[in-house]
Amino acid sequence: MRRLVVGNWKMNGMAADLGALGPVLEAAGAPGAAEAAICPPATLIAALAARVAGRIGVGGQDCHAAAKGAHTGEISAPMLIDAGATLVILGHSERRRDRGEDDAAIGAKIAAAQGAGLRVILCVGETEVERDAGRTGDVVSGQFRAALAAAVAVDPARFDLAYEPVWAIGTGRVPAMEDIAAVHAQLGREIAAAFGVAGQGVRILYGGSVTAANAAAIFAVAGVGGALVGGASLKPAEFAAIIRAA
Repeated sequence: MRRLVVGNWKMNGMAADLGALGPVLEAAGAPGAAEAAICPPATLIAALAARVAGRIGVGGQDCHAAAKGAHTGEISAPMLIDAGATLVILGHSERRRDRGEDDAAIGAKIAAAQGAGLRVILCVGETEVERDAGRTGDVVSGQFRAALAAAVAVDPARFDLAYEPVWAIGTGRVPAMEDIAAVHAQLGREIAAAFGVAGQGVRILYGGSVTAANAAAIFAVAGVGGALVGGASLKPAEFAAIIRAA
């Protein structure tokens, strides 16, 4: 199974930045390369899709649970597809924190996204307080189970999971490799319980201060099926190095 490396640009990027993606496209196009994708701001999805012409995936950073309606400032799953996206990140900790998204809301978005034809990357992860309290396993399993329950029916063929310890995002801190292995193993058991044999194609990405310097060590950890990359994905040469490491 090919690893998946996804760049989450968050609220960064302008149209002029798309011209610098040559190293990323070259790395993604190498023989045996990992699958790669970028999730830019919604303003850049159509332009990015035209720029990469299918050589890497293009995704959204969120979508609304409704297909259309009176929801000022929101974007729906059909709109993402119309702009050229094929996947979407849901449940990112910054959405949970800034927008108060709970597992029920995230589950509804999963259903909407898959119903429209998008691949979903569901994010789960614990805060520093939860980690220090020894609750990492309970938190990530709870988020996974609750989101799937709210979504009602999830197609594992269009579903991946991202473990993003909240305390590691953008801080430069990374869990010990054995801790990453333990969480990915636990999530692997959750996937098997939820989907059975059909879940064997679900990849578990690691996210949280992934860089070119630590990517190889992270990808060497059992159960790591890719990476969800934040700040480093804004630097084409560094993102390309992470893709090559995968």
